[in-house]
Amino acid sequence: MSGGDPFFQPVSGMDLPRFAGVPTFMRLPGLTPDDPRYADVQMGLIGIPWDGGTTNRPGPRHGPRQLRDYSTMIRAMNPFTGINPFALQNWADLGDVPPNPVDIQDSLDRVTSFYRALHAQGITPMTAGGDHLISLPILRALASDGPLGLIQFDSHTDLFDSYFGGQKFTHGTPFRRAVEEGLVDPKRFVQVGIRGTAYNVDDIEWGEAQGIRIIRIEEFFERGIKDVMTEVREIVGTAPTYCTCDIDFVDPAFAPGTGTPEIGGPNSFQAQQVIRALQGVNLIGADLVEVSPPFDPGGNTAWLGVSLMFELMCMLSAKA
Repeated sequence: MSGGDPFFQPVSGMDLPRFAGVPTFMRLPGLTPDDPRYADVQMGLIGIPWDGGTTNRPGPRHGPRQLRDYSTMIRAMNPFTGINPFALQNWADLGDVPPNPVDIQDSLDRVTSFYRALHAQGITPMTAGGDHLISLPILRALASDGPLGLIQFDSHTDLFDSYFGGQKFTHGTPFRRAVEEGLVDPKRFVQVGIRGTAYNVDDIEWGEAQGIRIIRIEEFFERGIKDVMTEVREIVGTAPTYCTCDIDFVDPAFAPGTGTPEIGGPNSFQAQQVIRALQGVNLIGADLVEVSPPFDPGGNTAWLGVSLMFELMCMLSAKA
């Protein structure tokens, strides 16, 4: 089944003004599993409005709603890559995973169940978070056939063991759990953009001991995007790989609306460049997390976030 089905095309701004209508991701059809066209979906946009793993400044639970609203500004064609994802694949907005706001484990289980159903139907997911803990239950669903490669754009490793006397599930621990659970192959796991002050270096040392490649921001800028991303592609190879992008990868001058900003990061164009450099990677899903609307009333962070989601959609569509 090829893409380009007229049913799965975004509503054109020439037919309905972008400020009108019910906002769905990219102005695509919004479908539930009981819709007769659901079986024709190849790639799905999903929201996870949950930030129960946040340890300091909350707010990413409101991210998917604002990202949907701002996504009405996205047009169909990427003029640099020449990719129109909607011409290549049947994309649809598949709604939100309904979280349990008072139970972390139940919320994680709900996410995994939702994504297992998508995976069973062969739907490739592009997710809007939510805090970074949402990546763990997604990986639990997608790694059913074996450990995945992982590309992480972030200012933090999220490889900590626990918080507050042994709490294992926060937005600072998802990828340690993913490695421990065998969801991710640490030899095919690369982190790009790591920076900021720290409690200690336990996360870095643990990650490097497992074989995770951690590229700090100093190395990123010294070597340049082309060289770094060549290494990233070599590390993950041709086997199935997931990509996760924390909006705090980008400098807070461009993305202030996030819970744990770190200065000294890439600008918005450089963030586009690293995602475009993923072309050819065997991507089986992606997410964009930690957009926190309360910390950016003007919405620039959400606009950047959904623009990077579009770049990821182009990579997912071209790969398939």
